[in-house]
Amino acid sequence: MMGQCQLLGKSHSSQVLHPFISLIDSCKLHCLHFSSWDSSKEWIVDMPQNEDIEAVCLGLGWAAAATSAMLLRLFTIGGVQKEVFCLPGPIVSMAGHGEQLFIIYHRGTGFDGDQCLGVQLLELGKKKKQILHGDPLPLTRKSYLVWVGFSAEGTPCYVDSEGIVRMLNRGLGNTWTPICNTREHCKGKSDHYWVVGIHENPQQLRCIPCKGSRFPPTLPRPAVAILSFKLPYCQIATEKGQMEEQFWRSIVFHNHLDYLAKNGYEYEESTKNQAVKEQQELLMKMLALSCKLDREFRCVELADLMTQNAVNLAIKYASRSRRLMLAQRLSELAVEKAAELAATQVEKKEEEDFRKELNAGYSNIAAEWSQSRLKNQVEEDTEDSGEADDKEEKPEIHKHGQNPFSKNADSSDVPAIKSGAVTSSNQGRVNPFKVSASSKEPATSVNSARSTNILDSMNKSSKKSLALNRATNNEKSPVIKPLLPKPKSKQASAASYFQKRTSQVDKTEDVKEENPQNSSSETPAMCPQNTENQRPKTGFQMWLEENRSSILSDNPDFSDEADIIKEGMIRFRVLSAEERKAWASKAKGGTTSDGAEAKKRKRMVDESHETENQKEKAKENLNLPKKQKPLDLSTNQKLSAFAFKQE
Repeated sequence: MMGQCQLLGKSHSSQVLHPFISLIDSCKLHCLHFSSWDSSKEWIVDMPQNEDIEAVCLGLGWAAAATSAMLLRLFTIGGVQKEVFCLPGPIVSMAGHGEQLFIIYHRGTGFDGDQCLGVQLLELGKKKKQILHGDPLPLTRKSYLVWVGFSAEGTPCYVDSEGIVRMLNRGLGNTWTPICNTREHCKGKSDHYWVVGIHENPQQLRCIPCKGSRFPPTLPRPAVAILSFKLPYCQIATEKGQMEEQFWRSIVFHNHLDYLAKNGYEYEESTKNQAVKEQQELLMKMLALSCKLDREFRCVELADLMTQNAVNLAIKYASRSRRLMLAQRLSELAVEKAAELAATQVEKKEEEDFRKELNAGYSNIAAEWSQSRLKNQVEEDTEDSGEADDKEEKPEIHKHGQNPFSKNADSSDVPAIKSGAVTSSNQGRVNPFKVSASSKEPATSVNSARSTNILDSMNKSSKKSLALNRATNNEKSPVIKPLLPKPKSKQASAASYFQKRTSQVDKTEDVKEENPQNSSSETPAMCPQNTENQRPKTGFQMWLEENRSSILSDNPDFSDEADIIKEGMIRFRVLSAEERKAWASKAKGGTTSDGAEAKKRKRMVDESHETENQKEKAKENLNLPKKQKPLDLSTNQKLSAFAFKQE
């Protein structure tokens, strides 16, 4: 058994140096890993107490050991223990090929000299799955299992003691099909063939002839014989039986191509095309034979196995043979096949579209959920802002009665009055505490000036106007000085306050309208400062700008700026010290000249600024009213006495 497992491990490997498994003792597993790239080429694993190894096999990157405890232990070729699972019965034999593990065990006790064996076929790749779930293993009556293995293409096969070789037919629900009988090739009754390998393309059965024994001799080295496959079809001697056997044998021995394509393995398309061509030729020959025998119904059955092109050829053959009924039947069959082909194509396309939509749906679920969530959040924010606006409007109505000029009045407590409620000073006195009807309406936009006070805006505008006047004029503008302070009533003081403030606001607005170029001229004045703050270029940067084209021409595959800079640094370091100093001095000279130009530009801007300010100052002096002459002392005394008498 140990020799058989070693032989299977060597003959079904795609590696040049395959691991070698041996049993030092029935409770120790010894592996020699020749293709290991480290210094340790072997490893040993001891089995638990009272557990012996009964069968071993190798696969692609894994090793399996079946024990007397009806357990199957999986290992990596490096010695890492993997899965352990139970067997339904005592182990008989195992075989491995690639990712496939072929297990045969006793299902129970056989009757009348027959064996009762079960078979499991597992795939131990990334997607582990079981192909055969303990199905009964078919054997010839009163025979036993002799050889278990895989074909070179990876199809499970086994041989019984009667010389029947069976192969797994994946195209017929994983059933077993007899493909050869080695006893037919034996000359004597005591002669046998020991199977060494099975090849599906080309169809070859490699065996060692054993004269008078079941096992081949070791010395001298035995010769290998090649046997042909033959399925046990009826009437092999006739032309019809031979073509049928050839057709179905071609089908069975090319099922591995579909298996390889399904599992993502590479194979030659020419092999499959050649097989299909041979099968269609055999079908056409059988159809012609049936036509000669006046078996038109059989011709339609054979045409059902053909492809669309072959059916068209059959229709031509039937029409030339003057078999109109057969041609009509075949044309109907061709229409059905065309409809089926179109339906299958539509189904495949729909399935592909469904998968694409499904994948796109999974990718868009998060985006749609986030969009809906954002929409709900925006709606909630708008509702909350609307409620807050309603709450803000109510206290504002009650605050209109407060004095806006009191010391304790904050900017938030000042009543909100729209700019439309305040008129200019030339329209006469205006009641500042009057509430317009439009202020009671709810605000329609967030940016409305409802929540701000007109007095605050006046203060801000006056501050801005003062800042502009100070920036443009070094001297203060002439202001009419008041006379001796007189006590005034609150209403009069408020009216005068509004008149003064509004006149200042109008004046600042006029100044802005007359000089729109003032603001535009201030922005470019900042540009020289920004240019002065920029870092000066180094000598390497200037050298790189001039030599960038040569670097790109020498290295056209450079697409990243980092690669260009790296190559430039290497070339710059190769330069002599004098050249590098020259580039550094050149960079310093460039920066100084740039600084001088920036200062010159700034000086020119300042001069133009001064000329504009002088023009504005002259215009303001022309627009200002004439100064009033101060009153005499006697008149001042009279007025003060009059005010005292009135009080």
